[in-house]
Amino acid sequence: MPILGSIIKSAIELKGLSLREEKSKTDPYREQQKVLRKLLLKARDTSLGEYYGFQDILREKDLVSAFQQRVPTHDYNAIFRKWWYRTLQGEAFVSWPGRIKYFALSSGTSEASSKYIPVSTEMLRSIKRVSIRQIFSLARYKFPREFYEKGILMLGGSTHLQFNGTFYEGDLSGITAGNIPFWFQHFYKPGKRISKERDWTTKLDEIVRKAPEWDIGVIVGVPAWLQILLERIIERYKLNNIHDIWPNLSIYVHGGVSFGPYVKGFEKLLARPLTYIETYLASEGFLAFQSRPGTSSMQLVVDNGIFFEFIPFTDRNFDGEGNLVDSPETLTIAQVEENREYAILLSSCAGAWRYLIGDTVKFTSIAHNEVVITGRTKHFLSICGEHLSQENMNRAIQMMEEQLNTEIREFTVAGTEHGSMFAHQWYLGTDSPLDPLVAHDHIDGNLKVLNDDYRVERIAAIQEVFVHVLPSQVFYDFMKSRGKEGGQTKFPRVLKGENQRLWEEFLRERKLIG
Repeated sequence: MPILGSIIKSAIELKGLSLREEKSKTDPYREQQKVLRKLLLKARDTSLGEYYGFQDILREKDLVSAFQQRVPTHDYNAIFRKWWYRTLQGEAFVSWPGRIKYFALSSGTSEASSKYIPVSTEMLRSIKRVSIRQIFSLARYKFPREFYEKGILMLGGSTHLQFNGTFYEGDLSGITAGNIPFWFQHFYKPGKRISKERDWTTKLDEIVRKAPEWDIGVIVGVPAWLQILLERIIERYKLNNIHDIWPNLSIYVHGGVSFGPYVKGFEKLLARPLTYIETYLASEGFLAFQSRPGTSSMQLVVDNGIFFEFIPFTDRNFDGEGNLVDSPETLTIAQVEENREYAILLSSCAGAWRYLIGDTVKFTSIAHNEVVITGRTKHFLSICGEHLSQENMNRAIQMMEEQLNTEIREFTVAGTEHGSMFAHQWYLGTDSPLDPLVAHDHIDGNLKVLNDDYRVERIAAIQEVFVHVLPSQVFYDFMKSRGKEGGQTKFPRVLKGENQRLWEEFLRERKLIG
């Protein structure tokens, strides 16, 4: 029995048991109140804190209500134009104490350009604490002691960050990987040298070359890019599956996009099932992780530098383009209900204040503070009242994959005018034979079952559904042309505005559509 594995497993089991006992006694709303108080105390002397009177808020008996009344909600444009642009220029004590050293570049799926999200030293510590907590949660899974000596392959952005005079910028996965604890470096792959590589193709080539030297137990990354990597390794070494080279591979940690549509293609690369663990690590912080077996939901982290609010994702709070209205209804974790869709507002130890991160979630268990991500506030389709959510789209595609025994590697949808009515344009990325007319019938039929509003509007207003079947490489080539290849980038599930125009132009140039 490996000594190191035995020590690590024992430590994880002891700490995991301790954490479970602690969490079973905590009141999530009380923990959130404590978090908010700490954030306000820390930031009261910043420009933003003085402007909104954090010191006065701290004197109020009902801290949360006072905070909500004094501080407005912000989307990215609002908070950047008023506060974060000053931080980006090197000014200290703007929305968080000190000078911000790192900025995470978001994947920019909702708009054409990337966003600069501040990452403070406190936020990096917060992310490390949750990462360690997630490791300790493995005590709930019955892995052998030998497993805890295996490597962890993290496929993320480059750790070689761009320095812009006053700050470093890059993918959050690159920022966090560059700040991993020293004790973790023994397990971390692909290692410092390859992790610094900025060119995505070169990075994949290097990982493929080194793959036989590693004994990998855990893989971490966005499904689309990780699937490409595993396929390249299998092809390079003439393997039947990835377990031929990494026999101890047991866990896949994923996040950032629904894994459902990728499952069928991903599992073709395996000799045996993996344990799938989902995480919710956004550019704004580590929000939640799957903490126990037997569920696909993630537990919100309510005691670690992030104060959550939840906005019901309804026409009352959002306009037809998914923009937040003035003075929306906001709820705390004590007021949410299960199976209702909410957009997340957060205030954080990186200087975000009542900030709309753009994701929507549903609570699947109030008792466990568990959520699933359902989509993005702007990644839905409702050109005539069909209210088609990203969750609906993912499920419809997954159902079609099962019905036709096929694999859809990527997809996206756009709404267009069609005569005096409307149409949906579906673009499916697959390397398997697929008749567009057959795909049309299944997608349309599945959505009618999943969404009553869609079924009604297909009779009244959505005159046609067009399906375009494309090679999956087309999607990756488009992302590369936009400078968004690899790392944590994802192809948007819904195309609107400039993104839609660029995509259609890209396809016309390649004579893939008329």
